[in-house]
Amino acid sequence: MNCLLYAFHIDNKGHATQLPIDKVPPAPKKGDGFIWLHFDRRNPQTRQVLIDDKMVDDVATRTLLAEDSRPRTIVRGMDALINLRGINLNPGAEPEDMIPLRFFAQHNRVITVCGRVLKATEDRVRQLQNQKVSPTPGGFIAGYALALSDRMAPTITDLNEQIDTLEEMLDADRDEDAAAQVSDIRREAIILRRYLAPQRDALNMLSAQALDWISQDDQLRLRDAADQATRITEELEAVRDRCAIVKDQLTDMRAEEMNRNMMLLSVVAAIFLPLGLLSGMMGINVGGMPWVESDMGFWYVTAIVIGIGAIQLFIFRLMKWI
Repeated sequence: MNCLLYAFHIDNKGHATQLPIDKVPPAPKKGDGFIWLHFDRRNPQTRQVLIDDKMVDDVATRTLLAEDSRPRTIVRGMDALINLRGINLNPGAEPEDMIPLRFFAQHNRVITVCGRVLKATEDRVRQLQNQKVSPTPGGFIAGYALALSDRMAPTITDLNEQIDTLEEMLDADRDEDAAAQVSDIRREAIILRRYLAPQRDALNMLSAQALDWISQDDQLRLRDAADQATRITEELEAVRDRCAIVKDQLTDMRAEEMNRNMMLLSVVAAIFLPLGLLSGMMGINVGGMPWVESDMGFWYVTAIVIGIGAIQLFIFRLMKWI
């Protein structure tokens, strides 16, 4: 059965045993721990397995196999459906293209369905293979949610470092492609936050449920996972705000540069305006023009033009225009 990717049995002491995946193992009896089954959503066999499972109703099947869904928690009796999102760290993928991860939790098993490779799932498998975990489904989900948050942390750090680099560029008056970069960072932060904010609410809602497979310790761990999602959400809000500040600074720098250029053009125009008037008057074809017969006439006019220009420059500097 190639639709089942992982299968583990977790006993009452938190010891995990990996099970064969050639067929779906039965759920253990009450008091004998629980099993975790991880399915590939893209495999058509997964739908048939869920349909054939009498403990998974039509609503749960549709939710687990939905193409896209926002993070949320749905409690139906003593069962729970939880939709979470994990960051996409696959080669060539965009981190903000977050991967949906669906849980169907009961007192003796946890079913997860995912359509793409999720690094947090690989982390969870290694943890089950190498150390003890929570002996309850509630604690298992909390640990999974914390693994999702841990995988998001480097991406948030990278966004902050990109903002730091942009701020250093602006401090050094270098804004090459800064506008495009800050827009990309802001867009990524907004997309990530759009999924993480409801994920925090989904975990908080699950921690508040009175389910027999969620202990008081599990509730604390679920709240801790929700707090981690809250912290990441706040960091994303800070990244978004820093992007807005950098963009405003960039706009101010370009406006100041434009003002300097306009001032320079205005000064040049002001200098040449009286000189153009003088040259125009000296060039009219009427009698009585001075120095018409003089060999030094051109140099007299040149000296007058230079003198007027120097006086204007002195006046402009005195008025602090240049």
